[in-house]
Amino acid sequence: IATQLPLLEGRVCTEYIEALDAMAFPFDRIPQLHEVSAVLEAHTGWSVAPVPALIDFTSFFELLAKRQFPAATFIRRREHIGYLQEPDIFHEVFGHTPLLTDYRFAAFTEAYGKAGLKADKTDHAMLARLFWFTVEFGLLDTPDGLRSYGAGIVSSPGELEYALESDIPERKPFDVLDALRTPYRIDIYQTVYFVLDSFDTLFELAQAELIPFIEQARALGMHEPTYPTKQATC
Repeated sequence: IATQLPLLEGRVCTEYIEALDAMAFPFDRIPQLHEVSAVLEAHTGWSVAPVPALIDFTSFFELLAKRQFPAATFIRRREHIGYLQEPDIFHEVFGHTPLLTDYRFAAFTEAYGKAGLKADKTDHAMLARLFWFTVEFGLLDTPDGLRSYGAGIVSSPGELEYALESDIPERKPFDVLDALRTPYRIDIYQTVYFVLDSFDTLFELAQAELIPFIEQARALGMHEPTYPTKQATC
């Protein structure tokens, strides 16, 4: 945490900074999940569920639908401090849990889990794209300029700078159909980021049915990858 905090100024949205303050993470140890859960429950009724590593889609959706965020319980090695392909406890706790104190973000995450339980398994990969380009790697347009909020960005020193300052990636206004149609890779810095105008957009999306969006996106067809296709996912 002490390493990452100095990098946040001017790069992370105010909503995340305020949420991080509310979490009051300790600096001298890894936060205990019950401590994290206590803060979340007081704000939005969420909690954290420990998991050993990556879990399958169904288990993931079930937890989110119950307002439980799965948190892997291992910690990254020092040589992987800049970027880690598989989520560890730092990514889960520092990256994901703060914004779950925001009712808009929490509502979207819960609605996403419920949509996943309703969706056909053939739609799971497409739903993963929506999560990827919002909760994991989303950017926010603010009066002070472009800022990050996605957990995969705020927990990665390397991608935090790259997502906002590099001229390599494309940054597009968020559109749910566009996001659902955009492929990605998990093992590289992203080539496309979607930019929200406000978290109100996510809250409005939480009130809508997500399955029809999947059907529309599938009918329109997938976008061509903007990255080398070797080792591509989704």
